[in-house]
Amino acid sequence: MTGLRYLEGVVTLKLTEKKCVGCGLCAVVCPHGVFLVDERKARILDRDLCIECGACARNCPTGALSVKVGVGCATAVLHSWISGGEPSCDCGNGPSCC
Repeated sequence: MTGLRYLEGVVTLKLTEKKCVGCGLCAVVCPHGVFLVDERKARILDRDLCIECGACARNCPTGALSVKVGVGCATAVLHSWISGGEPSCDCGNGPSCC
């Protein structure tokens, strides 16, 4: 499923580089290849590939990653595909963000 993109600029994923120790677990567990570890620090390659599953944040031993699992537009898009309805989320970008 690499290359699957959702809506640009609405993902809740955040990385605090000061906390990152470069263990690489985020890159290992991310199903969409959002991360690269370079020079002992994780980097976000493409934030808009994130599906907000939370695997990276759950596996980060230092708490350098955070994501609001299941509340962003990625979840809204998935639910709309499954239900056939219009996407709706609470990402804070207004009622027509999706």
